[in-house]
Amino acid sequence: MIRLVLADDEAVVRAGVRAIVTARGGVDVVGEAADGSEAVALVAEHRPDVVLLDVRMPRCDGLAAAAILRRDFPATAVVMLTMFDEDAYVASALDDGVSGFLLKTGAPGELLLGVHAAATGGAFLSPRVARRLVDRYSGVAAGHAAARDAVASLSRRERDVLTLLAEGLTNREIADRLGLAESTVKTHVSGVHTRLGVPNRVRAALLAHEAGIVSGGR
Repeated sequence: MIRLVLADDEAVVRAGVRAIVTARGGVDVVGEAADGSEAVALVAEHRPDVVLLDVRMPRCDGLAAAAILRRDFPATAVVMLTMFDEDAYVASALDDGVSGFLLKTGAPGELLLGVHAAATGGAFLSPRVARRLVDRYSGVAAGHAAARDAVASLSRRERDVLTLLAEGLTNREIADRLGLAESTVKTHVSGVHTRLGVPNRVRAALLAHEAGIVSGGR
């Protein structure tokens, strides 16, 4: 059972997200918060597997809460909930080690994929969020060319691992898909991070989207 804390200042949004993530079983919402400070307190109390954080909340927003949580509670995966036009706000969370970005208005399946991926050590980018971030932060054709060149430097197996990683699969799932040992996949992921010069799975996934080797989720 995945234990989840959900933080959004709008009760109706929390209710909708809770209904989606618990509908198929396997997820237990152990706490709900209306701002980032409450979310941090709930994580300290319950030590959940995942916390879903709205980007914009009063008093302490999701970005500030994410930084605190990644510093003080690294065992809890952080996934950001964002609106379609909020990419400028979430970009600063990329290097904090968050496990994904999900669109509030996205398909219900994306919420489930994001929560499950984060809970099992993976990362998930809503395809529309990934596209917005790529467009905003590479901005020009040269940025896409640089990403393609970086991916081209990988071995064939590393590229396979990167593609599946960017689709939100965990190391175990990648291992099953490719017929490899999980320890081998971990080695490949570490090599991908090193060769691409990225600090975490979300940055690697974003670069994969930028290079055009990922078409969407699972």
